[in-house]
Amino acid sequence: MNENTIYKKSFDFAVRIAKLYNFLCSNYKEYTISKQLLRCGTSIGSNVNEAISAQSKKDFISKMAIANKEARETKYWINLLIATDYLSKTENHVITLQNDIEEIIKILTSIVKTSQENLKKEQNVK
Repeated sequence: MNENTIYKKSFDFAVRIAKLYNFLCSNYKEYTISKQLLRCGTSIGSNVNEAISAQSKKDFISKMAIANKEARETKYWINLLIATDYLSKTENHVITLQNDIEEIIKILTSIVKTSQENLKKEQNVK
């Protein structure tokens, strides 16, 4: 069975986000920004999971587009945590976190665009 790349990447990313949330809460007593990060950072994978079992191609595109929006929001909260000195942009785990969210955004954007183009082609054929 082929492994679904975006599912795996978004799941692994969600695990990292949950661990980061625990770290920020226990080490900094930071609950507001980290809770926002937890919500959107774990929502990426849950929307990808929903898209996998979508009821239609339009539903698939919609769920993947929502996952993409959640990924972009996640990027915002990570950048805010850096700007407010909760995270250091020079630490390796922060750099890889930023690289991972960038990669997830690129993959999701590609999936949505390609799926929209394919749906449009299918509708033009009919």
